[in-house]
Amino acid sequence: MKDCHVQVQKYQRLEVKLSNEDRDDIKEKADNNRLRLKGGLVADGKPAPIGMHTQGSYSMKTMIQEADGDYDIDDGVYFKKEDLVGPLGGEMSALAVRQMVCSALQDKRFNKEPEVRKNCVRVYYNDGYHIDVPSYRKIEIKDPISGEPKPAWELASSNWKRSDARAVTKWFLNANSVKCSDASKDGNSGQFVRMTRLMKKFAKSRTSWKSKTTSGFAISRLVEQCYLEDTGRDDRAFRKLMQQILDKLNYDDEIQHPILHGENIADSGDAKVAFFRDCLEEKLKHLEILDDPDCTHEEAMSAWGKVFNTDWFGDQPDPDAEKKIDNLTTGPFIKKGETRYANERFA
Repeated sequence: MKDCHVQVQKYQRLEVKLSNEDRDDIKEKADNNRLRLKGGLVADGKPAPIGMHTQGSYSMKTMIQEADGDYDIDDGVYFKKEDLVGPLGGEMSALAVRQMVCSALQDKRFNKEPEVRKNCVRVYYNDGYHIDVPSYRKIEIKDPISGEPKPAWELASSNWKRSDARAVTKWFLNANSVKCSDASKDGNSGQFVRMTRLMKKFAKSRTSWKSKTTSGFAISRLVEQCYLEDTGRDDRAFRKLMQQILDKLNYDDEIQHPILHGENIADSGDAKVAFFRDCLEEKLKHLEILDDPDCTHEEAMSAWGKVFNTDWFGDQPDPDAEKKIDNLTTGPFIKKGETRYANERFA
């Protein structure tokens, strides 16, 4: 297979991975939003949260660059179950908690008011960002092995349902450390996490795909199930990953939740999973040219450009051509006292 490791790795670093500056900007907005929420809850006489935790792609280090700047940031707020009571002392419904959080987040400086959604409250920033604030309550369940009570969490969705976003983050970061030899301790680098970012970029590489394809969480789970390390060859690793996921979905299109046993991220027959599978099958064909021993640099870059729907690869120089130029312009070593110049043949 034509070696395009340098170009694919560079594309991930420059065009896919979120920059440190953008990560810092997102963190600052999340921190400000937390202060707004805490202050709003106090002003409304509502219970104080016991914690706030960034989750999802931001905490998993798989957030990718968005051309329209519409970054989806998840920042969960956590309460004690016994604190969430209504005016008559009854248990607050999942909807009532989301409404409570939405009211506390109101700010006249927003052009668009925060709104209650199915699984969260969405806060829209004027420069394109939005922060999703899911609400959780702490409960106790019986440990299936010891029989002792242990803490668990429920998400305020259409109803209260078991969920543990922080456990999902731990699952993913652990997978990165276990599955690839070049993983960093903070989970921000490693071939596994690079492959996840690239796969998410592929899934959103066409504007028309964004609303049709499966979720970033589903993609992360598929990568975790199908990734095979290929040290020093991100191009080959990504192509193999595309094929492995396609084979998996052709055989079994159910995507199981990695933490909540017995629950699925996507059930068999899910239309968005089917769309993602079809995209993989169609675009993998472009990479077949890479197996041709006579494949040129231009053909290889064109193939990767078609996969990711970008002109970026077409602007990458041919390293072999550059080496030839270097060899032509670099003459033999000149010893002290010699009058012959290395570039005299170009005089």
